[in-house]
Amino acid sequence: MRSKDNPPGVGIRRRRHPLASGDSAFRGLAWLAGFTVVVVLAGMGLFLFSQALPAIRQYGFFSFLHVRWAPSEALASQSHPNPYGILQFIYGTLVSAAIAMVMAVPVGVGVALFITQVAPARLKKPLISLTELLAAVPSVVYGFWAIFALLPALRGPVHLLESSLGRVPGVGVLFRGPYFGFSIIAAAMVLSIMILPIITAIVREVFETVPRDHKEAALALGATRWEMIRTAVLPYSRKGILAGAFLGLGRALGETIAVTMVIGNDVSRIAKSLLGQGSTLASVIANEFTEANRPFHLPSLFVVAFWLLVITLIVNAGARLIVERRPQARAGRR
Repeated sequence: MRSKDNPPGVGIRRRRHPLASGDSAFRGLAWLAGFTVVVVLAGMGLFLFSQALPAIRQYGFFSFLHVRWAPSEALASQSHPNPYGILQFIYGTLVSAAIAMVMAVPVGVGVALFITQVAPARLKKPLISLTELLAAVPSVVYGFWAIFALLPALRGPVHLLESSLGRVPGVGVLFRGPYFGFSIIAAAMVLSIMILPIITAIVREVFETVPRDHKEAALALGATRWEMIRTAVLPYSRKGILAGAFLGLGRALGETIAVTMVIGNDVSRIAKSLLGQGSTLASVIANEFTEANRPFHLPSLFVVAFWLLVITLIVNAGARLIVERRPQARAGRR
């Protein structure tokens, strides 16, 4: 209907609801926040690459993929600098993080299941507080504790592994000594403890989102508690478990101080045995950036930092693809 006060062809101007302007402002702030994250990440990558450029021009981008890291050798000059190979640091980073994941993910999922599905109500809050408290402990405290408590405690189990699995052909090379305490396996155990609260917290939140109807339906059909968890809780939470595991992996890849204190910091080779000493991308930066006064030493450390950023981004991007494709794969099998 036309209003009597408005001439033909002129519509009635609607008043904009006050909440509409608030929605627009919130949308703009959300876009700004997301764009800021992208800008900061891109700026960080460009800064690392620009600082690493002198070493990249001198050696080449992929010429760092060898195992000779020799900043302390004599007879280095601008025309004939010492080589800087980072392959052993990439190996140490990936191996220690992978072992930490093998140890931490099953324990984290088990703790989350106990808190959400098994523990009585009076124990849930204390257990949640204890697991979250582990995340608040500084990494240097973990490293200090590992030196004086964990390393001596590992001697007995490690010697048992060395005398049993160390003699098995093929696999035995991973468990051959000598073991001096500071080692890749010690760093991996510290990392597993450090990422445990992250995995547990995320998986616990996922388990709590499982619909009550699913669990009650399984129990009504005669399932035991374990069968209910296996058929109703775990399939529904698979995506969240993967997300929590990969977030823990991201923390493990970048951890610095605690790993530096217990891994041994051997930069000369790739340790075939898990009982040997090694280094990670983060630990070599922490150890050497204050004394990087040799030709192309500091730019080479920026190359290490750039590769660490690249590996972290690749792992997180791969995790996102896996998490997003799993529901499609399950739908395709139906």
